[in-house]
Amino acid sequence: MTPTRPTVQASIATLPGDGIGPEVIDQAVMVLETVAGLHGHRLHFPRALVGGGAIDATGTPLPAETLTLCQRSDAILFGAVGGPKWDDLKGPVRTGQGLLGLRKALELFANLRPVRVDPALVDASTLKPEVLSGVDLVIVRELTGGLYFGARGRRLRDDGQEETFDTLVYTPAEIERVAHVAFGLARGRRKLLTSVDKANVLESSRLWRRVVNEVARQYPDVTLEHLLVDACAMRLVRDPNRFDVIVTENMFGDILSDEAAQLAGSMGMLPSASLGAGRCGLFEPIHGSAPDIAGKGIANPIAAILSGAMLLRHSLGLPEEAAQIEHAVSAVLAKGYRTPDLAGPGEQAIGTVEMGRLVAEEVLALDRS
Repeated sequence: MTPTRPTVQASIATLPGDGIGPEVIDQAVMVLETVAGLHGHRLHFPRALVGGGAIDATGTPLPAETLTLCQRSDAILFGAVGGPKWDDLKGPVRTGQGLLGLRKALELFANLRPVRVDPALVDASTLKPEVLSGVDLVIVRELTGGLYFGARGRRLRDDGQEETFDTLVYTPAEIERVAHVAFGLARGRRKLLTSVDKANVLESSRLWRRVVNEVARQYPDVTLEHLLVDACAMRLVRDPNRFDVIVTENMFGDILSDEAAQLAGSMGMLPSASLGAGRCGLFEPIHGSAPDIAGKGIANPIAAILSGAMLLRHSLGLPEEAAQIEHAVSAVLAKGYRTPDLAGPGEQAIGTVEMGRLVAEEVLALDRS
């Protein structure tokens, strides 16, 4: 007799944000509620402001109430922030500071961005099918150090010219902890880790390479290779199947993961998880707020739905339920359903709500089968 699995009760801070954020997060919540209901789990989704909407209401992109809710929650489901309304703000307030503030306050130092090319979407990418077939990699991006958090400013030189500066700072401890995350992931996959840096130019990259080599001694079963960031960018589009797990610093990871998103055919396909020392993580689609299509009901919710699956796996310890969502997404795509970002010439596209409904229905169908 199969033992009864314990049910889970959890509070998930839900921060839809701006643009298409609320539209795609609504579908992610609906799918999460569907799979939770099948297994008797009780998930609660209290909502809070972040980003541009929070600036309008409170004057800050990360209100104290939002941060408190996140600190008390088991996980965070995040949409997107930003838009033209706030792009021209003068002064220190920016929509993106809400997300950066959450990462820093909750010590979410490792960003996981899985890139898997679904067989049904091989033709959706601009790359040749033979290059994309079988691609399944994860980029691990360090989140709380580097240029995004270093000192920056503007000043006048003695000759009267204005100059700007951004400071790239890393400590061995910051590099070591994200390296452990990456090695641990690689150990459970194909046991290949690619560490990406610019050690031929940057002192911070030379430290990065040294520390990663030191951590590698604790993972003798994992093969470690080093690659310069420009070479990595080239090989991601020339031979993406050579990669298993990639680990890199904050800015390089930001750029490379957006490039890798195109392997899957659309940024609307890729989820992410930001993890720290605790169990609570932040889960978000990697696409932006897409203000040009906000409110039109055509945004692709799959990245948000798959972010929900990562939430189940990494923060709630529910890998079977996560896999159920992932299989449902693949099944819907295999049946030919596409949002406008995925539809090819002559293919009929469906909207955000319809795609979410189809995934939820497939979750139910898979449970019955």
